[in-house]
Amino acid sequence: QVQLAESGGGLVQPGGSLRLSCAVSGNMFSIMSANWYRQTPGKQRELVAGITSGGSISYADSVKGRFTISRDNTRGMVYLQMNNLEPEDTAVYYCNAGGRQGDWGQGTRVTVSS
Repeated sequence: QVQLAESGGGLVQPGGSLRLSCAVSGNMFSIMSANWYRQTPGKQRELVAGITSGGSISYADSVKGRFTISRDNTRGMVYLQMNNLEPEDTAVYYCNAGGRQGDWGQGTRVTVSS
C-alpha cells in the first residue's frame, strides 16, 4: 500500500499546458503500475494514462499526442504533462497506483476555459 498526493491543477486557457505531479510514499511503489484517471460530474472515472513498473505506457485515445506520463521511482514521483489542452479535458484528475483496486490520491482539479 502507498499514499499519493497530487498537485499542479488549476485554470488554463484552451491550447495551454499544465504539469500534474503526484508524490508517492511507500516501499511498494516501484513494482506497481502508476496511472492518471480523471472524472467529471455524472461520469465514471476514466483512465487517461498509465505506466507499468517496467515502463510500458498507454494513453486514452482522446489524449494521445497531447499528454505524456512519466515516473521517477527514486524520487517517488509520477507526472502528467498535458499540452494543447481542450475544454473537454476539464475534470478532477486522480493519481493511482496499482489499478482501480489499488491506492488513490485526493485529486486535483483542472479547468480549461477561456
